[in-house]
Amino acid sequence: MSARENILARIRAGQGRSGAPGAAEREAVRSRIAAHAQNPRPRADWDPVARFREQALKLASTVDEVEALAAVPAALARYLEAQALPRAAVCWRELAGLDWGGAGLRVEARAARGTDLVGITGAFCAVAETGTLVTVSGPDTPAAVSLLPETHVAVLPASRIVPGMEEAWQLMRAERVALPRAVNFISGPSRSADIEQTVTLGAHGPYRVHIVVIGR
Repeated sequence: MSARENILARIRAGQGRSGAPGAAEREAVRSRIAAHAQNPRPRADWDPVARFREQALKLASTVDEVEALAAVPAALARYLEAQALPRAAVCWRELAGLDWGGAGLRVEARAARGTDLVGITGAFCAVAETGTLVTVSGPDTPAAVSLLPETHVAVLPASRIVPGMEEAWQLMRAERVALPRAVNFISGPSRSADIEQTVTLGAHGPYRVHIVVIGR
């Protein structure tokens, strides 16, 4: 008997069970895992988009809304100009086809480097309850684009805003054959109070998080 089998056998003995698990017991475990039963949670009788905006603003993110994806470059150009930020950025590959040049922006579809100041990403979804963006890593969605630049801009369809964390994971399981290597939950700019309990933005990531919500 291997060490693993010995440990599991002792656990089963402590539970008053003997022998290896039978087919019925294994099926009960599989059914339990597949069910993903939820624990009690607060009432969510608010509009998800409005709630997301409210919570994101509380986290020091900024939020803009546009009617269509094609309007994102112009909206971003206005934001960068208002903040006196560079008009050059890197983006995820899925956003490379937008007319960035027509808005006076220089945008490259690649992973971010240490010298890039603005990164533009999409989002797998967002959590209305907490104002949190959810991104997943992958060849076309490098996490560096949201982590390295001082300014992170997220392009988010309103249809991808879910009420709570439970729905975010349900969506992940429904749409992904396998979970990605990393799932990042982004709740506003990076911050830390490690030094003298003084909150400092941009301590371990972007100073700014700007979210462009598309449609309703």
